[in-house]
Amino acid sequence: MIDKKSKLYSCWLSYSNIKNSKYKEYLENILISCKSEIIDSALSELGRVFKEIYDSKKTQAICENEKDIKDISYIKLEKNQDESLVNDGYKIKHEIINGKNECISISAKNDNGILYGVFALLRLLEQNKQLEGIEIVDNPEKDLRLINHWDNGDGTIERGFAGASVLFESCRNKDIMKEVMDEIGGITATRPALRKAFNDDYKVASDLDRVNDYARMLSSVGINGVIINNTNVHEAETHLMDSKIDIVKNISDIFNKWGIKTYLSINFAAPITLKDLDTSDPLDEKVKEWWKKKVQYMYKVIPNLGGFMVKADSEGRPGPFTYGRNHADGANMLGEALAPYGGILIWRCFVYNCKQDWRDHSIDRAKAAYDCFNPLDGQFVDNVYLQIKNGPLDFQVREPVSPLFGAMDKTNKLLELQITQEYTGQQKHVCYLIPMWKEVLNTRTYANGNIESSVAKRVSGINAIVNVGNDENWTGHFLAQANLYGYGRLAWNSDITSEAIAEEWITLTLGNNPVVMKNVKDILMNSWEAYEKYTSPLGIGWMVSPGHHYGPDVDGYEFSPWGTYHRADCKGVGIDRTIEKGTGYSGQYNEPLKSKYNNLESCPDELLLFFHHVPYTQVLKSGKTVIQHIYDTHFEGFEIVEKFIHKWNELKDIIDEKVYEQVLERLNIQLYSARDWRDQVNTYFYRMSGIEDLKGRKIY
Repeated sequence: MIDKKSKLYSCWLSYSNIKNSKYKEYLENILISCKSEIIDSALSELGRVFKEIYDSKKTQAICENEKDIKDISYIKLEKNQDESLVNDGYKIKHEIINGKNECISISAKNDNGILYGVFALLRLLEQNKQLEGIEIVDNPEKDLRLINHWDNGDGTIERGFAGASVLFESCRNKDIMKEVMDEIGGITATRPALRKAFNDDYKVASDLDRVNDYARMLSSVGINGVIINNTNVHEAETHLMDSKIDIVKNISDIFNKWGIKTYLSINFAAPITLKDLDTSDPLDEKVKEWWKKKVQYMYKVIPNLGGFMVKADSEGRPGPFTYGRNHADGANMLGEALAPYGGILIWRCFVYNCKQDWRDHSIDRAKAAYDCFNPLDGQFVDNVYLQIKNGPLDFQVREPVSPLFGAMDKTNKLLELQITQEYTGQQKHVCYLIPMWKEVLNTRTYANGNIESSVAKRVSGINAIVNVGNDENWTGHFLAQANLYGYGRLAWNSDITSEAIAEEWITLTLGNNPVVMKNVKDILMNSWEAYEKYTSPLGIGWMVSPGHHYGPDVDGYEFSPWGTYHRADCKGVGIDRTIEKGTGYSGQYNEPLKSKYNNLESCPDELLLFFHHVPYTQVLKSGKTVIQHIYDTHFEGFEIVEKFIHKWNELKDIIDEKVYEQVLERLNIQLYSARDWRDQVNTYFYRMSGIEDLKGRKIY
């Protein structure tokens, strides 16, 4: 049984510190001059905090007239057309009224802004910030701040590592689905044979209160849209736009209250799957009309639907290529159907040939997205957004940014990130991803020769595959909550530092004890570096067990059709992606990145093996050889995890017992896995190269 009052469950919304705030008396009186469903949610959050800090005998006054305010301190919620604000932005201001009353006003242009302002104020109170004389104007950097679920209707989650879905559930197997997810991991959940074996129908999750709590969590960090189902849309989930649309409406009704639009991943071949047509050709008039009528029906049921997401012509998914059409043809058909209702179409750029021949060194999966989409720049209608993964491959622990961010000036672009830790320890390992995402957002693309054209400035929004399931702590690993929290904060403002986000999350979640702050921050801020050190070196990626992607298997994908190679032999390692002798991938970047990556001398060490095949004796900028770097970092990574455990043990009698025990259990799992990674990778390259470790450490 889940304890919804536990530290595990409440995440950063426990509000347990506000009772110590000297401003808590402001919560006794709320003045409002606007009404809506979203404003009601803002009031409910203020009411929740009030109940947390005062006994049940005390009541909170909600007033619509300033004359009714009896006490000298109050919070005011109001909408206005302040020119300093954009939609969803807010202003928090402390002011003296009539020389005596003290007011903290939250103003915004729209309801969402009021709601975000309330959450921001509560965040300040929870951190015990000084509010006298304060005036904060906070506008979101991006209009689209999205979360993407890879949930299936039966409650399984592709790449899910925190239990079963919180949105959907199996009709017959719901009581065992969490156990099933724990057993099968995040990949086999999508296998047709397994789904057929379940032979089950699905419905909306029965615990709608938890869905509401989830919406609160997302809204509290500024998320304004959720794609609720798996991008790989199976036959069963195709019916979400048809006979199962009430499920989408139920979820949408809850999300709407918290300023969140609902989006649906759709099956490009839906007209065929639903047995209405025998074609899905995007230029066929019958197909166009089918989609127009289907969209009309969906918006009649769900007026606030955000739109659709599509994965097409990739990894076996249907798409326009079947009919000799291109991605613009497919995307525009759907975009035009959505446009009359204000909906948008998100078209993923994760498109590549997954049947490569490992013998052919000229084929390069990394080139696929750019080659497919860049020639189509300017051909997409205005409400189509191309969603581009942060790197050219697949959420590896280290990749260069996709060259598409520096191209396609005439096309709307979204950045795609992965919060769920498919390749970064699957929420068994602590891996704080905010520093990685900061690097991506800050990377200069040099589009049109502009030195200021960072990835953050080249995209219209951000979408991330979420790490949430129905575990009590939502994310499997308690510390993985920091990635969900941090993603929302970063999507709102990419200038906020990784350290500031970590400090916020620690204070809101674990309190303000200085030892807790120091130790947990140290663990979080060093965790990505540690994971990279004991896994795949110098940007080469992969080396994971095929299929489920957990744990080391250096040659696991080396002879596969997935384009996931390291090309190690007895002399050297790495992929030659140079223009002159390699795949030519480096030529997709703008200058000076093109030359920087293409030339061995200027290529950053951390991406060396991504761009170059080099001998093991190649000397890095650090002064070490490649092989010695591999040995050293793998020993260092393991040792850092040992230090994490030591630091965590110091918190035993300071933090919540259940939190302490759960994290300690995961850290011990991480240590065991880090040892496997260290020994398998070092042993592999020692046996491959025959070169001894200069420090004489044990390598098998």
